[in-house]
Amino acid sequence: MHKDIATPIRTKEILEKYGFSFKKSLGQNFLIDTNILNRIVDHAELTEDSAAIEIGPGIGALTEQLAKRSKKVMAFEIDQRLLPILNDTLSPYENVKIIHKDVLKADVSSYIEEELAGLKDIMVVANLPYYVTTPILMNLLEEKLPIRGIVAMLQKEVAERISARPGTKEYGSLSIAIQYYTVAETVMIVPKTVFIPQPNVDSAVIRLTLREKPAVVVKDETFFFRVTRASFAQRRKTILNNLTSQLPDGKQKKQKIIAALNEAGIDESRRGETLSIDEFAKLSDCLYSDFR
Repeated sequence: MHKDIATPIRTKEILEKYGFSFKKSLGQNFLIDTNILNRIVDHAELTEDSAAIEIGPGIGALTEQLAKRSKKVMAFEIDQRLLPILNDTLSPYENVKIIHKDVLKADVSSYIEEELAGLKDIMVVANLPYYVTTPILMNLLEEKLPIRGIVAMLQKEVAERISARPGTKEYGSLSIAIQYYTVAETVMIVPKTVFIPQPNVDSAVIRLTLREKPAVVVKDETFFFRVTRASFAQRRKTILNNLTSQLPDGKQKKQKIIAALNEAGIDESRRGETLSIDEFAKLSDCLYSDFR
């Protein structure tokens, strides 16, 4: 039996053997608790016919647990220094493919076609680097990849924003964007003590299950997201003030914004964080012809 990678002793041995030093700029924090890794993988509900896509495998701690429980793992690693380490730590597993690429620049759907051909059940499972969590999640969702969902570990505060409800201070354009594509839930909280180096904040694991069709139907998806972002530009401002200052020629077209708010049945003195996703859908459709 191979000793699990994700123990403090084994992690230390691997890092010392390769003289590896953490790069703050890459948000590298490695998990050293096998129980927590197993629980993360449990939430992905993989079978031996599933494939897993991982982002930032580090020294392979999560990759190893995924390899044991799925047919194939495809992992994107940006840090060249980790490639020989992964080559070594994951040598017992023949069902792992490491791709040396920044996932934000990679054509993920082509890699899925090449590496995961014939596999119908695909989950993204990752301990995401904190500094690029949101762009990675949005990229994966906007690409409309053939995946069942995403189980990701990220900063607790970002997890709170993702699953936030209208009227709370965490609720914002990110909550709406994620809710548009998926059903989001926070499935566990992870203390900072189970990482090396220890991050400054606790983490959370979220599970995003892709919807068969988006939560709301809108005339134009890109425009809908532009309106939601504009509505939260300055949180203390009313929706009317935010839209007037953020939409192109908003000041000149203020009357049109007021008319659209009235048509959508939204009081112009409300703030963005009080609107539900359905109200944003109505509002963006009413604004569309004047601002697209």
